[in-house]
Amino acid sequence: MYSIDETIVALATAPGEGAIGIIRLSGTEAIAIADKIFTGKQLAAQPSHTLHFGRIKKSSGEILDEVVVSLYRAPKSYTGEDVVEISCHGSNYILEQVIRLCTDHGAQMAKPGEFTQRAFLNGKLDLTQAEAVADLISSHSGAAHHAAMHALRGGFSNDLKIIRDQLIQFSALIELELDFSQEDVEFADRTRLQALLQEASEKIQRLLDSFSLGNAIKQGIKVAIIGKPNAGKSTLLNALLHEERAIVSDIAGTTRDTIEEALNINGVLFRLIDTAGIREHSTDAIENIGIARSRKALAEADVVVYLFDLAALQQEEVQAALEMKNEAQKPFIFAGNKADLALSAFDGAQNLQHFNELSALLPPESLLLSAKNNGAQVLREELFNRVIRGSFQTEGTIITNARHFAALQAVQQSLMDIKNGLATHLSGDLIALDIRRCLHYLGEITGEITTEDKLDYIFSKFCIGK
Repeated sequence: MYSIDETIVALATAPGEGAIGIIRLSGTEAIAIADKIFTGKQLAAQPSHTLHFGRIKKSSGEILDEVVVSLYRAPKSYTGEDVVEISCHGSNYILEQVIRLCTDHGAQMAKPGEFTQRAFLNGKLDLTQAEAVADLISSHSGAAHHAAMHALRGGFSNDLKIIRDQLIQFSALIELELDFSQEDVEFADRTRLQALLQEASEKIQRLLDSFSLGNAIKQGIKVAIIGKPNAGKSTLLNALLHEERAIVSDIAGTTRDTIEEALNINGVLFRLIDTAGIREHSTDAIENIGIARSRKALAEADVVVYLFDLAALQQEEVQAALEMKNEAQKPFIFAGNKADLALSAFDGAQNLQHFNELSALLPPESLLLSAKNNGAQVLREELFNRVIRGSFQTEGTIITNARHFAALQAVQQSLMDIKNGLATHLSGDLIALDIRRCLHYLGEITGEITTEDKLDYIFSKFCIGK
């Protein structure tokens, strides 16, 4: 991807005008290059982790900006190299000119993820921590932030390190037995190894099981709001968002296309999709396109909210909704909307009887709500409790990375191969081979075993300046 001997430079803050922009230099010549454009104290003579006020000057002597320079000497820096960060005023012109001055004095423009890749190569981070940096930058909710911070602090790496260290110890003992094969000695306690394999397999399975939740937290949980025309889906969406996002009218089929908006509930990002009302027959070509897109949203959703119009509920619709749930094989939240209208449909004692009869038609554990009144809060709480169940609040690791998931699957299969080998009394050399293969897959996750091509791909997805 690059030569680690080069000094690199890039804008470390988001592009665009702002109060402050930070330009980062990293490499053996970072301090020397900064000294050539910075007037104030001589940076080469200053200690690490210090701030210095001064000016950036062009070669002509013209003052470009007044800045604060942060100085970090190797190895105590983010990249493990000499790092200089120049805090300028956030003018695009100033930032571009400062970067040009740096490149004029020998710095190379950094590629995406190059600073973090150097941190990995210099042993400041393992690969799971490096990937957590990108996840942290892109986190849009408290849950995603929590999962990324846990990985960045080394929580995931520590889980794997315990398994890896124990397997290395047993592998060494088994291979030692091979050196004394003629004396029929046994250094590795097979019973302890069986117990270790069972414990490791259970831990890996918990990590694998967390991926479904972790991926949803990272990407946002897609929630499709579906139901018949005029069930109140758009009214409910507007109430959830506290804004008039969707057009609402008494005319069935008002919503012709899917509308997607994000909603943060207790730190978890939900992507709400308001869909066109689903009905079997419509002579309106545009409405039929909307219905097709509604079915697509249903197929792609992580969870479905099916909204019934309680005031006009029929047994046939309930049966069709239950069949839809069985076919979709994903979480469904059933809700009877317009409960206020259903309760006031008749006068006197008939009200409650009529309401109870309609409610009895709903699937078990259905919500009763009014989108115009309390419906939004009731649904928020149900969405959060049904989907999350407090999982991300624990200190355990949650897998959010597809690469980690694939490697963990290979680790789990390798553990099963070792267990089967012990059960069938496989020879020590073959068991040692299975253990080494398991260690290889564990090493792929943390970056102890990797290739340059794989690193290039991983870090190319980072933003420039990180």
